[in-house]
Amino acid sequence: MNRAARFLLALSLAATSLLALAVDPNPINLKAGVFDPPQPAAEFPAGVHATDQGDLTLARWHGKVVLLVFGFTHCPAVCPTTLATLAQARKLLGPDAAAMQVVYVTVDPERDDLAHVRDYLAGFDRSFVGGTGQPPVLAELRRRYGATAQKIPPAGGGADYGMSHSTTIWLIDRAGRLRALMPFGHSAEDFAHDVRQLTALK
Repeated sequence: MNRAARFLLALSLAATSLLALAVDPNPINLKAGVFDPPQPAAEFPAGVHATDQGDLTLARWHGKVVLLVFGFTHCPAVCPTTLATLAQARKLLGPDAAAMQVVYVTVDPERDDLAHVRDYLAGFDRSFVGGTGQPPVLAELRRRYGATAQKIPPAGGGADYGMSHSTTIWLIDRAGRLRALMPFGHSAEDFAHDVRQLTALK
């Protein structure tokens, strides 16, 4: 083997070794759009209040797969569809549903106090936890996750305004890493599949 051939062989072996080191030790195949590499999920700012107790913090659910949703209780279609789908996903998971936590943060604190959000979520699944707070605090939480929300003035000058907001669901693994974004419209089966995949990560 001449010098050039030996050099090319050594280069090929080195590249193969580097590729092997770069392979994810926990490969996953999600239905949602994956963050590659995963990144630490942002902790919630102080002042986001939970429907079950105290402040709403991401650290509370370390060890569970968190599905973070932004919405509002007066939402006519997207929010109830999303929440019903996630409730169905929990049923599909059976005993594995204990590893899944839905967190629903309002984008409409003017109308969504804790009692209102709590009652709203109970109509879908009593395990769901909601959050609300002062507008600047909620705006900071949305900023940390790249979510958006904007008030839509009522047609005809009435009082019943709407909200335009992000409809994506953020998937956070048991170690607190932001793993994927699930667009609106996916099935309960897709969510159950991804939760199982994320639960299986070491």
